Amino acid sequence: MSALSQIGTPPKCTADFCLIPIGTPTASVSAEIAEVQKLLKQSGIKYSMHSAGTTLEGSWDECMRVMGQCHSMLHARGVVRVQTDIRVGSRTDKSQTMEDKVAAVERLLAAEK
Repeated sequence: MSALSQIGTPPKCTADFCLIPIGTPTASVSAEIAEVQKLLKQSGIKYSMHSAGTTLEGSWDECMRVMGQCHSMLHARGVVRVQTDIRVGSRTDKSQTMEDKVAAVERLLAAEK
């Protein structure tokens, strides 16, 4: 067994992804993104949509799996190409949710008033 096979993936991460369906009939992709949001709801993963993508919280493997499922679902619906930009963060010093990150910045901004 190689040393590489002994390395696991993080048990918790935050993944922000922007999924871009390419080759849809119109310039709008809101219908495809709505289908992605339905899939995320069914998946049970913690998520939050924003204007330029969606943030996921879960294990590394869960986050990567659900993003892959979004690709597969759109392909099955006739979208021939899907591009996704992904930013993933993990940390070992403390547990931090996506809400915690926003609240930390909001506290700093409120203190400046």
